[in-house]
Amino acid sequence: MLHRTIITPVILCGGSGTRLWPVSRKSFPKQFVPLIGGKSLLDLTLERLRPLGPSLMVVAAEAHRFMVADALQASPGAAQVILEPVARNTAAATALAALLSAQNGEPEALLLFSPSDLHIPDAAAFARSIEQGVAAAEGGAIVTFGIVPTSPSTAYGYIEHGACRADGAHQVERFIEKPGADHALQLVLSGQVLWNSGIFLCRASTLLQALQQHAPDILASCREALPAALDTPAEPAAAPPDTHWVAPLPGAFTACRSQSIDYAVMEHHANLAVVPYTGAWSDVASWNAVADHTPADAQGNRIQGQGLAPLSHDTYIHAPHRPVVALGTKNLLIIDTPDALLVAHRDCAEQVKDVVAQLKSQQCAQAVIHRKVARPWGWYDSIDIGERFQVKRIGVKPGASLSLQKHHHRAEHWIVVKGTAEVTRGSETFLLSENQSTYIPIGELHRLRNPGKLELEMIEVQSGSYLGEDDIVRLEDSYGRVPATP
Repeated sequence: MLHRTIITPVILCGGSGTRLWPVSRKSFPKQFVPLIGGKSLLDLTLERLRPLGPSLMVVAAEAHRFMVADALQASPGAAQVILEPVARNTAAATALAALLSAQNGEPEALLLFSPSDLHIPDAAAFARSIEQGVAAAEGGAIVTFGIVPTSPSTAYGYIEHGACRADGAHQVERFIEKPGADHALQLVLSGQVLWNSGIFLCRASTLLQALQQHAPDILASCREALPAALDTPAEPAAAPPDTHWVAPLPGAFTACRSQSIDYAVMEHHANLAVVPYTGAWSDVASWNAVADHTPADAQGNRIQGQGLAPLSHDTYIHAPHRPVVALGTKNLLIIDTPDALLVAHRDCAEQVKDVVAQLKSQQCAQAVIHRKVARPWGWYDSIDIGERFQVKRIGVKPGASLSLQKHHHRAEHWIVVKGTAEVTRGSETFLLSENQSTYIPIGELHRLRNPGKLELEMIEVQSGSYLGEDDIVRLEDSYGRVPATP
């Protein structure tokens, strides 16, 4: 351990990543999307933080619990996962983690808070920076980690630092919100600022005292929400056995005020320090940042997937599903998905979130959900829909099963295209192999299970007067879902 000090990493896994729409959406935000080298940002964060301590915490939305479970399955080790029933920003998320640490009998534990959506490829350099902040944190400071700026970026907040402290960190003079271009240039030329990474280190007791001083209402709400948290929900089947699930009380937590930890505590706290980090870093917060991780050709074009850019310059194409051609374009971002397309000038990358807000106001489903939807047992992809019918591709993980359910308004036809399906229909249970099919009448109890070691893939054709996802009556379920919910 660093300085023989036990550190508990706390991964803040909330956020919807709207600036990376249409790939990142509320139902499947950017931290779970395989954006870099076939791995998600959460996968990379787990790889970077696992060596820092024997166990870690993850604070995530309850709706994403099964995606978190999948990531933890690929990163074995002890973990506690706090499942927020609603999003209440980072002040509440960090308060829950500090309170849980105290409940665990470790109020003096050092907690390293880190967003889940950062890309820091040099794990060794990152660990050395954390080590430089341990003495200050053990001395009672909240230690932030600032990125040495490489440009006068207007996309990041800044931290102005002062003299070096006796503990080796620098004193924080002030936080600066995302500046305009001229102000950003002045800040960088001063040599006294760092980009705010959102990473900080402190004792659990230090954070609780700071919250009590600066945001007592947030702390009180989280304290009220936590007592029943140790009555944990049913664990996802994919979760490692040493993963512990914590569910705060929804009513108390929903009443909590939503505010970032920067606004609630950092900007007001006296004992605040910062350690510079000089290694490679990206918050992957916009399509420009994603593009920068893709090699450029001689014309500055960056292509992922089936993109072509003849006579084009400085154009980024994300096209994993079909050919996308940009002819004679310049400084464009082109992001293609099966159900939504984004074409933007590179100078407008930060405004994508505003477009998502507009789509939400118009009740556009593509603003928040993908055509392909993750489920605890696998996924489904709605490939066609029309009057009184819908066609889905369904993938079921090995050993997983859908709930025992029925529908009031639709019948279903199932065709197995890969793997083996165990079908329960009424009182009978039977196997279907590739190229075989069956029919589920309206109102019939049924269940689909994958008994094999490979993924089961099938085509489902629904027909009936109503095809909504809320026409599901669940009688038994392996994932703790409430009956009659989608």
